[in-house]
Amino acid sequence: MTVLALGINHKTASVELRERLAFTPERLSEALESVVTDGLCDEAVILSTCNRTEIYCFGENINSETLTSWLADFHLVPEPDLDQHLYVQKDVSATTHLMRVASGLDSMVLGEPQILGQVKQAYQQAKSMGTVKTYFERMFQQVFSVAKKVRTETDIAVNAVSVAYAAVTLAKQVFGSFDNKKVLLVGAGETIELVAKHIFEQGAKDIVVANRTLSKAKLVAEQFAAKTCTIAQIPDQMLEADVVISSTASTLPIIGKGMVENVLKRRKHRPMFLVDLAVPRDIESQVAELDDAYLYTVDDLQEIVAQNMQARTEAAEDAEVIIQEKANIFDDWLNSLESVDLIRDYRDQSLAIKDELLERAINQLQSGNDVEQILKELANKLTNKLIHAPTSALKDAAEKQNVQELTAIKAVLGIR
Repeated sequence: MTVLALGINHKTASVELRERLAFTPERLSEALESVVTDGLCDEAVILSTCNRTEIYCFGENINSETLTSWLADFHLVPEPDLDQHLYVQKDVSATTHLMRVASGLDSMVLGEPQILGQVKQAYQQAKSMGTVKTYFERMFQQVFSVAKKVRTETDIAVNAVSVAYAAVTLAKQVFGSFDNKKVLLVGAGETIELVAKHIFEQGAKDIVVANRTLSKAKLVAEQFAAKTCTIAQIPDQMLEADVVISSTASTLPIIGKGMVENVLKRRKHRPMFLVDLAVPRDIESQVAELDDAYLYTVDDLQEIVAQNMQARTEAAEDAEVIIQEKANIFDDWLNSLESVDLIRDYRDQSLAIKDELLERAINQLQSGNDVEQILKELANKLTNKLIHAPTSALKDAAEKQNVQELTAIKAVLGIR
């Protein structure tokens, strides 16, 4: 029995190829049913995200080449296009790989938490399709347990590794929490949307999005129950703002020293935390000279991100130790399944010999043959049949003078 993982990710394939091999939610169920009913494996889970497509299979005599052909045919992608892009992991390596994926160690952003939810979703969908059975049920539960252990016992996800998240984390360190704090976000692009998401998740409820085009500001604001305003209204909004984070495409500063100085006087010098994520800058650098204004630029945050990434890298080393230990334990369990099968086969073979000889003896008894002779023949033939294989193994080991094998056979047979 084999566990096999086959796939592509952001390290091995371009976004174009990843798009071609992605499984849409509508076709994922069809794919799961196909890969099992076509006889490629007994159990299957398919993980498909923007950064990876991976097929996990369990069964007997699984063939990676056949699985590759199936994947190419399903997506109508010429098989040569997959050459040099696919990776294959088997048994303990496949288990280790999935544990690393679920723990965020194989992600584009080291330690990112979203992937665990995506792995759980893939497992749930496969379970609902009936392609998760005894082995994958245990394997995926173990994977989830390991991912939780990695996150609770290491600092893999503690530190911010994007400037947007670093800005929010820094603001939270300053204020402790965002309860009763007003946040002004300047801009409506991808960066500000990401900042809005992070700060909303951290508990900020009073958020205002300022932008030249109000319709764009509303697209961001409506996701987080925020208000909107124009660029011209920024000074009025800053009167109550505790946190100001800006990221626009403006070629000139939007928030100047004079504006902030005037606002601080009207605020009676209540401190203000400002973060400028824009290049060129949205906030004049001279704002940092003001006593009650605490200004951070994208360069300041990049230093924090670099330090945090180093911390995550060090935490990843601890995570790898946890994963390898748990993967080896799980591999031992898989090997024990093979031992169970071996024991069952041995018992079945011995019982078949007994049944064959017993049936023959009963037939002889019914024919009126001598009982004592029948019992002796039964005992002799049963003994000879059962000791034939061990005797042959002992002779072979003795002829080869294989002391280690002789010792092992003696231990198995209980010979002292």
